[in-house]
Amino acid sequence: MNRASTHPQLHSIKVACSNCNLRELCMPVGLDEQQLKRIDEVVAVRRKVKRGGTLFRNGEPFTSLFAIRTGFFKTCVATEDGRDQVTGFQMAGEIIGLDGIVNDHHTCDAVALEDAEVCVMPFDRIEELSREVAALQQHVHKIMSREIVREHGVMLLLGSMRAEERLAAFLLNLVQRLHTRGFSQSELVLRMTREEIGSYLGLKLETVSRTFSKFVEEGIVEVKQRHVRILDTAALKRIVNSQQGSH
Repeated sequence: MNRASTHPQLHSIKVACSNCNLRELCMPVGLDEQQLKRIDEVVAVRRKVKRGGTLFRNGEPFTSLFAIRTGFFKTCVATEDGRDQVTGFQMAGEIIGLDGIVNDHHTCDAVALEDAEVCVMPFDRIEELSREVAALQQHVHKIMSREIVREHGVMLLLGSMRAEERLAAFLLNLVQRLHTRGFSQSELVLRMTREEIGSYLGLKLETVSRTFSKFVEEGIVEVKQRHVRILDTAALKRIVNSQQGSH
C-alpha cells in the first residue's frame, strides 16, 4: 500500500493552486513550476463555512487571508446601538481578510450568506514567499490597492448619491464583478437580503424596496424574489452618471 493512499483525507484537503480554476484571480500568472509548487505548499488548507457561519470576528487575531472558492460573504461591524452595519460583500474569486493587516487583528465580522468554501492563506507565509517571488509581491499589492479603491468608491457613493443612484451603482458593480468571474452580464441572484443591501448603502429597507419597484416599473430590471435581470444596463449607467453631471 503506498503512502499517499494511507492519508486520503490529507490528499483531499490539499489544494493545488496550480489546477484551481480561480488561480488567475488569486495568484500571479506566469510563475514557473517550482514557484507554483511553493505557493501550493502555502495554501494547503481549505475551510468550509456553513450559511450564517462566521469566518472571522471583529477583534480576533489576524493570521490569514482567505481566497473564496465558492459562496458569498458579507463583512459587517456592530454599531453602538447594537445594529449590524454591512461594510461589504465578497464573492467567489475575491480575497477576504485584508482588514486585519493594519493592526494584526480583524476589524469586522465575515459571515457566509450561503454555504461557502475558502482557501486559507497564512499571511506570514505569503510575506515570506513574496520576498522570494517578486511577481507574488506585486500581485498582493495589487489586490490590496484594488480593495482600497473599491472601498473608496463606496464611500463616494454613500457621500453624495440619491437612493436610485446608490442602488443603480450597487447593481452595476455586482454584475461587473460577477462578469469578471464568467457569469452573465445581465442576470444575478442576490445572496443578500434587501435589509443587508440597505445597511450597506445607508438606506432604509422600505427605500430599497421602493427603489427596486421604481426600476421594475421603468423597465430597467425584472425582479423575481432574489433573481434580478437587468433589462437596460444603459439606463442604470445614465442614473449613476446623471449624478456626476449634476455637480
